[in-house]
Amino acid sequence: MDRPYLPLGTHSFTLDAVIVFYSKADADRVIEVLPKRFGRFALSLHPEKTRLIKFTRPTPGNDKTGRSGSLDFLGFTHYWAKSRNGSWVVRRKTSKDRFTRALKRIGWWCRTNRHLPVEEQHRVLALKLRGHAQYYYVRGNSSAVGRFYHEVRGIWRKWLNRRSQRSRMNWERFTRLRKTYPFPTPRLASS
Repeated sequence: MDRPYLPLGTHSFTLDAVIVFYSKADADRVIEVLPKRFGRFALSLHPEKTRLIKFTRPTPGNDKTGRSGSLDFLGFTHYWAKSRNGSWVVRRKTSKDRFTRALKRIGWWCRTNRHLPVEEQHRVLALKLRGHAQYYYVRGNSSAVGRFYHEVRGIWRKWLNRRSQRSRMNWERFTRLRKTYPFPTPRLASS
């Protein structure tokens, strides 16, 4: 079987990257030169995604807010926070839009598949939760992953409750069901 040949220039892909600079002058120089360098290879910068963000360590007078800007990248919000020993470190948490989008997709799946047997629903939801945790459960983000698991339980109960008008899925019954079908425990991803 012959493979179709695609001429150069018809391929489309994106590359997301963050470049960190010590000074604004260095950043301005690179922003000026980068489009020309990319142009040599028939690449271009996305005009809406390319921007300069001030992401400096908070200064002593700025300690109250604890954040000197934040950056959303690859589903995480990167921000400054104090470590246990009191020094400033960059932390990561699930970005709000990704968190909301993931919950909406779980809700849509539960709604459209509520007719499936409970065992099958549990199996698929456990896979979805495991995948979410494998990506988002990094050091410092355990509360967001725990909240996601909690929200998914509520969404699943809501749609199990709407399977029938005769039998209701109250919290007591749902608690018994959860003991029979427990969700996997999230594990910290290696970073």
